[in-house]
Amino acid sequence: MEIKNEILRRKIGVLPKRPGCYLMKNIDGTIIYVGKAKNLLNRVAQYFLREQLGKVKRMVNEIVDFDIIETDNEKEALLLEINLIQKHYPKYNIMLKDNRMYPFIALKKDRHPYLKIAHNDSSPKEFYYFGPYPNATAARKMIELLNNILPLRKCANLQPKACIYYYMNQCLAPCINKISKEQIKDLQESVQRFLKGDNSEIKQDLTKKMKKASEELNFELAQHYKELIESINHINSNQKIMMQDHIDRDIVGYSTRDGYICILFFNYRNGVLLGKKSFVFEEEPFIDEQITASIIQFYQQNSLPKELVIANESIKDLLQEVLKIKVIVPSRGQKRDLLFLALENARKGLDDHFLTSRLDDDNLKLLEELQEKLNLKKTPLNIELYDNSHTNGESAIGAMVKFINGSKVRQEYRKYTIRGDNTRDDLAMMKEVLQRRFSRIENDNLVYPDLIIVDGGENQIKEAIEVINSFKDCPTSVAGLYKNDRHETEGLIDGKDMSIVFIDKRSPLFFLLMRMQDEVHRFAISSHRNKRSKSFYQDIFSSIKGIGKKRSLMLIEAYPSFNSLCSASKQELMQILPEDAADKLLEIIKEKQNKGFGIQ
Repeated sequence: MEIKNEILRRKIGVLPKRPGCYLMKNIDGTIIYVGKAKNLLNRVAQYFLREQLGKVKRMVNEIVDFDIIETDNEKEALLLEINLIQKHYPKYNIMLKDNRMYPFIALKKDRHPYLKIAHNDSSPKEFYYFGPYPNATAARKMIELLNNILPLRKCANLQPKACIYYYMNQCLAPCINKISKEQIKDLQESVQRFLKGDNSEIKQDLTKKMKKASEELNFELAQHYKELIESINHINSNQKIMMQDHIDRDIVGYSTRDGYICILFFNYRNGVLLGKKSFVFEEEPFIDEQITASIIQFYQQNSLPKELVIANESIKDLLQEVLKIKVIVPSRGQKRDLLFLALENARKGLDDHFLTSRLDDDNLKLLEELQEKLNLKKTPLNIELYDNSHTNGESAIGAMVKFINGSKVRQEYRKYTIRGDNTRDDLAMMKEVLQRRFSRIENDNLVYPDLIIVDGGENQIKEAIEVINSFKDCPTSVAGLYKNDRHETEGLIDGKDMSIVFIDKRSPLFFLLMRMQDEVHRFAISSHRNKRSKSFYQDIFSSIKGIGKKRSLMLIEAYPSFNSLCSASKQELMQILPEDAADKLLEIIKEKQNKGFGIQ
């Protein structure tokens, strides 16, 4: 193939044969792809000298210019590539859509150990960490079982009185008793053995207690022990030790078909298969680099194992150097068998995706359709949506959610506590939020969104345009959601001329807009409710003698919603409050309920 673009041809002609990153740009100067190369000349030239297909072909057709950043080695190039992708969110780069982190079980190391769920293992001096677990439910069930079996401390904050767990023999009550170092050490070791898969000793102890209770005709207690033993057996059947060395390792397999690739992670902890995670996207010309980038992104969001098993010898050394863990490519044995199992699951992942999912590429096509309908100068890859929420002017919140390339970017969400006096005025609230948001963009030299969508009609759009026009060279376009008399969304209002753009309710574009609308509404409502709940609680607690700042925080932690507080008994509350304060709180709760609070 011949390179027709003169700028591209000349730039490629002077590329160095060195490692580095390349940044592909479109006609607007927007970075649409970031890649890394061991040899910049060979890699960049291949895009234009080979016949490309699918997503890569569309990308190459958009490229009018590129920049390069040279590095000393391939490792530096890989790290730079990941940072540039996170900074610019190029529309043609792989982005792992699920940034949910697997939960851990954390065991507090201090004098009175207790268990909790953690979403990272960032405090090794304070906690022992076990996992990660496939989901929070699995971790919570494990904690619940251990709390039933062992007399662990249950509360994060010690209370001045013993709680009900002490009287049920499920807690040693460090709040009122002095616990010996030997007891604490035994507890910690029992928890660690259990969570590492060795529960035989605990099973034997429970079996003895069950038999003793049965002999003493205490059949209710015997049944309790029997149920605990059955729970342990259930865990043993679900978590079979697949790897006898008990090492934390991940297995990465992949499969390709019809221009798409599925990359799959098997997560083994202590030799136990805890779960799997797979990602599907369009296949790129340089598959080793695609797999490498996906693995690095995955471990930016999830904990590293001790060992990583992969099938690609060509990327082994680079991954080992960047991740700083052992990376192996097995040629035979059990690990090779597990690689094959990962491959089979990746193939199944592709089958499921083709049968049930809409491909990521659909979002780009839908955004191009949105560009056409709103007659925008460029495809709105970076969209922000705004909404307000308040209750009769109280606890007013402005919310912004961001979608890049048609996908949610939760780390970019923002909520704003309304500072002005007009907390009942939606227009004034919207104006304040937009002014603060765009001032921050200007002051911090951030990227302006391509399009903002507001929830209100023409008046909100006019306020938004007035704010945007006050910022020099701001290219952001404005649209609003158009709703009929029944408050049902039927399309958009174009901010340029206030014309209504109807959108077929059965079309994929309509469903994309509805997902965006639901997300900003959900975020605004939840932010408002959290703020209202704290304010509501503060009003209640401040009026009761005996509830200071510390006890207020403890109550909010124990009862995060008013409905949960309503369900608390006097005995429960007295674990935190003096008796007279508990009585007063229950009296106020009843008054609030009679006025309709807590009824949703």
